[in-house]
Amino acid sequence: MEKEKKESLDFIRQIVKEDNELGKYDGKVYTRFPPEPNGYLHIGHAKAICLSFDIAAENKGKCNLRFDDTNPYKEKQVFIDSIQEDIHWLGYEWDKLCFASDYFETLYEYAVKLIKSGKAYICNLNANQIREYRGTLTKLGTKSPYRDRPIAENLELFEKMKLGEFEEGECVLRAKIDMSSPNMNMRDPVMYRILHTEHPRTGKKWCIYPSYDFTHGESDSIEKITHSLCDLGFENHRPLYNWFIENLKIFPSRQIEFARLNITYTILSKRKLKTLVDKNYVEGWDDPRMPTLSGMRRRGYTPTAIKTFLRKIGVAKSKSTVDVKLLEHCVRDHLNDITPRKMGVLNPLKIIITNYPEDKEVLLVAKNHPSDDSMGTRKIPFSKEIYIEQEDFMENPPKKFWRLSPGREIRLRYAYFITCNDFVKDEETGEIKELYCTYDPKTRGGNSPDGRKVKGTLHWVSKKHALKVDINLYDRLFKTMYPMKTEEGEDFTSNLNPNSKKVLKNVPVEPSLTNAEKGYIFQFERMGYFCVETNNFSPANETTDAKIVINRTIALRDSWAKIEKKIKNS
Repeated sequence: MEKEKKESLDFIRQIVKEDNELGKYDGKVYTRFPPEPNGYLHIGHAKAICLSFDIAAENKGKCNLRFDDTNPYKEKQVFIDSIQEDIHWLGYEWDKLCFASDYFETLYEYAVKLIKSGKAYICNLNANQIREYRGTLTKLGTKSPYRDRPIAENLELFEKMKLGEFEEGECVLRAKIDMSSPNMNMRDPVMYRILHTEHPRTGKKWCIYPSYDFTHGESDSIEKITHSLCDLGFENHRPLYNWFIENLKIFPSRQIEFARLNITYTILSKRKLKTLVDKNYVEGWDDPRMPTLSGMRRRGYTPTAIKTFLRKIGVAKSKSTVDVKLLEHCVRDHLNDITPRKMGVLNPLKIIITNYPEDKEVLLVAKNHPSDDSMGTRKIPFSKEIYIEQEDFMENPPKKFWRLSPGREIRLRYAYFITCNDFVKDEETGEIKELYCTYDPKTRGGNSPDGRKVKGTLHWVSKKHALKVDINLYDRLFKTMYPMKTEEGEDFTSNLNPNSKKVLKNVPVEPSLTNAEKGYIFQFERMGYFCVETNNFSPANETTDAKIVINRTIALRDSWAKIEKKIKNS
């Protein structure tokens, strides 16, 4: 039984379990999520967030949110705010809100300690020279000519760096480790550099800032973090992480690395995503096509769907790429359970019911969810003229097309059986303009008292009562499975999907959506899942009668589309 339980744990949880059994850290588990506030979080960050917060919770421990704010040129308050909002949206609450800048005094003291012990020195090589002296993976590094400066001189120069007596790039503080190490990170890494700019939190107090490698482990240690969970990109940095802790003789936090998230048709590089924003390929970090958490929230993805997806893919040490279809499945699966149903006609075709009284209007009862009675019912108006989807009618239908065609009877959802008797075409384009149908008044509610069966059931909207909305139809941002793979001379933007967004104007939908709140998620029957735009007023410079903007979260599976594709290919 114990063996089965052990095998069910991922490798990180197994490490934590073994540490607890050995009494390491006195059985305490303290984790952290340490983003740099230089952009918005994406679903790859969600993997790290869920892992750190969940492991802490599972072991009755705590998890901090710590901003690694050591580069004031790139960090902004708007990113700090958005990161906190995203973590709360996912359903987590941190134990302490921390900033690396909280520890600048302590980090400075740590640096002085290493200088005094002969393990750090001031180097006047410029960035290009440092890179050259460091060597390559096949060529050993060369010691800096400043490596053996006297300790007293190093202390004096470091103090002058702190006082702002040097220009940016004039000198840096480096750790004295091993220029012949096979690990490039151990070849005298930079600990402090000069940045003459104002910091969002510390203002002009500092003009020297610690490097990420010098900040990361020490901040973990200061906070008494027991298990520091990072992606595999930091695996080669672990020896340096441990070196600083060991030489400073501080709390021994343990760094553990896991494979970062990769998804088909998706790019999860903050730098690449920034390019899409800066060059206006998308409409911002929260564009619903972006893999950012703010974009997914605006599109109608739910925290539950995202966390279910992350649990399904699990945690591993080896790199892999997950099919985006799994994420889409999790989104559909959750929204199917929780969303009320509505009717909207995205590509309308008008029907005139010739035998329906001109002035008659009825309210039909519709269930808000087919299998969840707790969601209740709503009333939908019905009248002489209605809309159905253009694609729900064919003049000369093939086999297995169970929708409307001349002489065929179908069911209108929640309403009546109707039969198509005639239609009108546009003389120039040949496009079907409107249909003429009759209805059977005895079939109200969609059932026939004589027991006759129809195979097709269509959604519809009353023309007279329709609410007009604008709809953004979103699709995958990239058209290729691996968007980073490009032809020679091209960059990743060549793989952008030109049809990732389509805007539909003045779409008729049922009037129950009139007072829908921002962020309201629902299903348009037969069409997909949708979400009321969080900024739900159409831009003033666009010509539209609609007041509400709706984003498509994801389409439903369409069995007819598969059949149609087979017909076209046969």
